[in-house]
Amino acid sequence: MKVYETSQIRNVVLLGHGGSGKTTIAEAMAYVSGIIPKMGTIAAGNTLSDYDKEEQKRGFSISTSVIPIEYTDADNGPVKLNIMDTPGYFDFVGEVQEAASAADAAVIVVNCKAGIEPGTVKAWELCESLQLPRIIFVTNMDDDKASYRDLLLKLETRFGKKVAPLHLPIRENEKFVGFVNVVKMKGRRFKANSTEYIDSDIPDYSEHNLKIARESLVEAVAETSEEYMERYFSGDQFTEEEIYTALREQVRTCDLVPVMMGAGIYAQGANALMNAIVRYLPSPEKAKQEEGVDVTTGERFTANYKSDVNLSAKIFKTIVDPFIGKYSLVKICTGTLKPDSTIYNVAKETEEKVGKIYVLRGKDAIEVPELKAGDIGAMAKLNVTQTGDTIALKNAPILYHRPKISTPYTYKAYVSKNKGEEDKIASGLAKLMDEDLTLRAAVDSENHQSLLYGIGDQQLDIVVSKLANRYKVEIDLEKPKFAFRETIRKKVEVAGRYKKQTGGHGQFGDVKMSFEPSGDLSKPYVFEEQVFGGAIPKNYFPAVEKGIAECCQKGPLAAYPVVGLKAVLLDGSYHPVDSSEMAFKMAASIAFKAGFMQASPILLEPINSLKVTVPDSSTGDVMGDLNRRRGRVLGMESDHRGHQVISAEIPASELYGYGTDLRSMTGGLGDFSYEFSRYEQCPGDVQKREIEARAALTKSDES
Repeated sequence: MKVYETSQIRNVVLLGHGGSGKTTIAEAMAYVSGIIPKMGTIAAGNTLSDYDKEEQKRGFSISTSVIPIEYTDADNGPVKLNIMDTPGYFDFVGEVQEAASAADAAVIVVNCKAGIEPGTVKAWELCESLQLPRIIFVTNMDDDKASYRDLLLKLETRFGKKVAPLHLPIRENEKFVGFVNVVKMKGRRFKANSTEYIDSDIPDYSEHNLKIARESLVEAVAETSEEYMERYFSGDQFTEEEIYTALREQVRTCDLVPVMMGAGIYAQGANALMNAIVRYLPSPEKAKQEEGVDVTTGERFTANYKSDVNLSAKIFKTIVDPFIGKYSLVKICTGTLKPDSTIYNVAKETEEKVGKIYVLRGKDAIEVPELKAGDIGAMAKLNVTQTGDTIALKNAPILYHRPKISTPYTYKAYVSKNKGEEDKIASGLAKLMDEDLTLRAAVDSENHQSLLYGIGDQQLDIVVSKLANRYKVEIDLEKPKFAFRETIRKKVEVAGRYKKQTGGHGQFGDVKMSFEPSGDLSKPYVFEEQVFGGAIPKNYFPAVEKGIAECCQKGPLAAYPVVGLKAVLLDGSYHPVDSSEMAFKMAASIAFKAGFMQASPILLEPINSLKVTVPDSSTGDVMGDLNRRRGRVLGMESDHRGHQVISAEIPASELYGYGTDLRSMTGGLGDFSYEFSRYEQCPGDVQKREIEARAALTKSDES
């Protein structure tokens, strides 16, 4: 593949709901441009994008794939389109966010028959937050039950007047046979069984809608300058080139979103889409610039996408695959990346050697002589560099902001199916976490469990499958144990005596202690001594405290850690020969267990502060569900974008499975986040259930 200058590059991310047709559109563009001789299909599992075995087995995208397409535009000459095909299902939002962070523009794919879906809304909101110029491409136009007119009305209602149709459909005998180009005011008819189209007449039934669409388009053009506005009001006509120039600027500033159309069959509309990408979407130097920090001066740095300056680039994705190897996907922000060069990882303050430079096309690595500013490529086998890192020259270190990736809140415990494979599991998970920043593994030493965090259950299930297929290790996912605590509610005084006689010296320790609430749940215990008259020598006090400390690690009620305890050593006795530190530690332990169970012991459960963002229409359902989960709603406020943000407190155990239920209640449009708040006493029925469950678990472990 040849080297492309910055002005010849378009970095475009495909966004949309799962099943809307993103992978098919990517395949169609590859086919029309001549990269592949025949279009693959998702059903056959032979598309460029979905090359992973999990994707082929499940029939949907799991990871972002980059498809560089060399395309010759009639007006702009050779152009390189770096098309990033992203997953549509919400569990893989991290892949979408990584790709969007490297994109300069987007194509939002909408299935005409399905209409505006949750993934459509999410894609629009992502573009708005990143200020990504975008085109809406409507697929499935070959379905005669799909109403393009209804979809346009819904798009305008949902997203506003900036939505501007550039195409209107031409149908004959209930079949999609072409489209009307609103800019050129010409009909386009597809050749039989072909991706190409020819000029045609505009059907009479299109005249009314064409007039409306054309007027909206001309108004948008007029708003780009005072001169154009004056000409518009005076009745002047704009030239085709003036319209193109104005539209290009409106799209670049996100003030206008063109709507186009096509159908997967025979890749209809793919050629027009590529033409529009080149014409309307910006090249890197005309897009929103990458922001960072000049580490040397501490000043803000803005990438200019010039190729003749010092190198700086950001790693936006990592691929770790046993079959194709490890690749770090990079977007060049300034300068030129060349093979066999030394790069400096600014975040980790480490130099690495770069070998060959590639562009990836699905699973295929294509070697290139260099990558100019604005281009996207890949480096193989970097040891230190990870997703989100910045590479630069050591004498000119620039640090770019890391992409904003969603925090994983769904988690499950996992256990190895086969003993002795823990290290292999850890190694496999580490590689999967290199690829997916929304995946996190953690060890909960308190509850003796390993936890796996992700965005949703489907993502975690796929991790299990990848571990088995890629790394030949098997794990089971289970409901996690939750971090309950134990404490007491009243004051008691108890004695503890440990006496053991054997041949020779015996063991003797005798204590009298009081136990009461300390009032501080952030600490396991507070220890004091009030012994008078030398009843117990001072050198045994630390042993008594050690006995209390060990008992607090595993309480008598349900074997959870103890908090909020005040233990006071009041009195006792000792034997000058048989007493020892071990004996007094054991005596304190005996006193603790007796006293704790007499002091009205209770279980405390962790309470999380929860924020839920939901569409206005789903507020009632979500509030009712929170009540059923023992949540306390603290307040609600509008975000002025059609959503309500609900603040609540809820027991951590009640959030298990919440992500799946929230999606169901909100049609996939609800989001949530939480953080630990405090511990508080759990209800009697919950305490009873938890104690019984822990007792059964202990019995099972012993057997």
